[in-house]
Amino acid sequence: MNEILSHLGIEVCSEAEAGVDVEVEETGTTFEENSLLKAEAVMKASGMPAIADDSGLCVDALNGAPGVYSARYGGPELDDTGRYRLLLENMRGQTPRTAKFVSVITCCFPNGDVISARGECPGTIAFAPMGEGGFGYDPVFFLPGLKKTFAQLTPEEKNAVSHRGKALEAFQVKLEEYLKKN
Repeated sequence: MNEILSHLGIEVCSEAEAGVDVEVEETGTTFEENSLLKAEAVMKASGMPAIADDSGLCVDALNGAPGVYSARYGGPELDDTGRYRLLLENMRGQTPRTAKFVSVITCCFPNGDVISARGECPGTIAFAPMGEGGFGYDPVFFLPGLKKTFAQLTPEEKNAVSHRGKALEAFQVKLEEYLKKN
């Protein structure tokens, strides 16, 4: 984020660096709603523009699940490995195995303005975990075009194709347009 926004003269700091510690309950039913809830809460607490994202995995055969509940899929007792194992169990015998990672980045300004951008990365759910990198569902999210899971990609490869990378690209364009107008 800093790398992308620094050329616009914008310095990005964490909540802690801004002296803010906000726990936001993600009550939205969409990535857009949750991203907005988080950005709005930090903006109100800090009095500064705030950027937040919400992201997750949407699996077609599971009617879009785990979706906005990706980080909580299966309950609080499961870790990343437990969540993707549960996903694989729930996918047993399911076709198609198509899925997508989604990321929504939102910036809220104290004057009430809001900028939001969405990025998606299509793929499929692998039949077994592969790779040691990444986190979350990365070992089971397979990119047919690259013949690798997210967990098998280098950080550079992942950034080039990921939902978050695409959302950041779109966000940068929207922010540049906003700054030109304001």
